[in-house]
Amino acid sequence: MSEKKAYFAAGCFWGVEDRFRKMPGVIDAVSGYMGGHTDNPTYREVCAGDTGHAETVEVRFDDTRISFEDLLDAFFEMHNPTTLNRQGPDFGSQYRSAVFAVDEAQSAAATRKKAELDASGRWRDPVVTEIRLGGDFWPAEEYHQRYFEKNGGGYCKT
Repeated sequence: MSEKKAYFAAGCFWGVEDRFRKMPGVIDAVSGYMGGHTDNPTYREVCAGDTGHAETVEVRFDDTRISFEDLLDAFFEMHNPTTLNRQGPDFGSQYRSAVFAVDEAQSAAATRKKAELDASGRWRDPVVTEIRLGGDFWPAEEYHQRYFEKNGGGYCKT
């Protein structure tokens, strides 16, 4: 096994975490915060929009069973990457679409995939997914972890 990490922001982290967790080759998925300027942010602070963080899912995966490119495909399927700072009823920069790459190879792969999607004509509007090297990942509070498993799924909060 060769364990790697990837970080994706695609709106409310509950559903994103749940979908990644169910993919063969994914070892674990953890809800948290990334991309901001505040250390150890809380959910309340992130929702207020003052930390710069996005609700993000850390995906630990076995790259001998699933590739980063496969994770990218799933990421772009599970949300609308053309809406700036919004997914469904959730809005604000904490719900932005982002790939926080762990290295230049992930950044290059995400940039290629974004360009491929834009060229495909699948979306009428351009893909606005932010792609950049990630910083610190801050796990969300325990009640956010495996939320759908604990609470039977349902609507993402705002």
